[in-house]
Amino acid sequence: MPEPGQGSLFHPPPRDSSLRVGPAGWNYKDWEGVVYPAGAGRGFDPLAFLADYFDTIEINSSFYAPPRPSDAASWARRVANNPRFRFTAKAWQRLTHERNEATEESLKADADSVRRSMTPLADAGVLGALLIQFPWSFRYTPGNLEHLDRVFRTLAGFRLVLEVRHGSWDRPELYAFLKEHAVAFCNVDQPVIGNSLRPSSHVTSPVGYFRLHGRNYQNWFREDAGRDARYDYLYPKSEIREVARLIKAVTQTAEETYAITNNHFRGQALVNALDILEELDSAPPAAPPLLSSAYPNPGN
Repeated sequence: MPEPGQGSLFHPPPRDSSLRVGPAGWNYKDWEGVVYPAGAGRGFDPLAFLADYFDTIEINSSFYAPPRPSDAASWARRVANNPRFRFTAKAWQRLTHERNEATEESLKADADSVRRSMTPLADAGVLGALLIQFPWSFRYTPGNLEHLDRVFRTLAGFRLVLEVRHGSWDRPELYAFLKEHAVAFCNVDQPVIGNSLRPSSHVTSPVGYFRLHGRNYQNWFREDAGRDARYDYLYPKSEIREVARLIKAVTQTAEETYAITNNHFRGQALVNALDILEELDSAPPAAPPLLSSAYPNPGN
């Protein structure tokens, strides 16, 4: 990771200015004293702070429940200092993880709740894409394809991204299906265990998308592993170079690309987001000073 920048906090945009790189989420207790000043108090705004360094953040709280429109409007205001900034957001889990109980009516009602929650971000011009994330257990079947079709139709009007993790989805039929619906494919970097999707650089819509989950093989499928243990991983520079090559391939086809680092524990997502920017731009971006102190030599 580079040393803290001088002068303006904004890092120089990468040569491909359609690329945005940033973390998943911003509200983590374990970031205090590592990313954010410890005991900063209510006057400190972590979202506005990160928007001085990164051009995107993936909202993950929206997976658990649609945010209040007033909260979404507040988020839009708090990143306004960075005109390049765009959010992405995870769609509500009721559309993806509770699908067996869904009816046409309940699916539409849930999608309408998502639509209302995201409208303030869309109206402010800061919503880049909506991520529809399915678990590893979601396999390629005709019934699941039908469910995807229903979800895509109920969320029409948003720029959608599909994330699946099981290797059964790696087939030409899926990529053709996504192109037909103008839905982006989420390329994932995850521990490759069994029939898990491998890293890739597919582009199926004007939006390119890449998510880095870390490669924590030991804890990825361990049932008693908590969220922090599962995503506790710092990519070394050699792996960053591998990932950066795939991201660059995506940018050469997509009109705009988002690379999201989800290895959030103790700010590691921010370290690796900065590493990706440096690798692709060959110019050190600015880094939060506390993060540089916590990770003076994050990887070789």
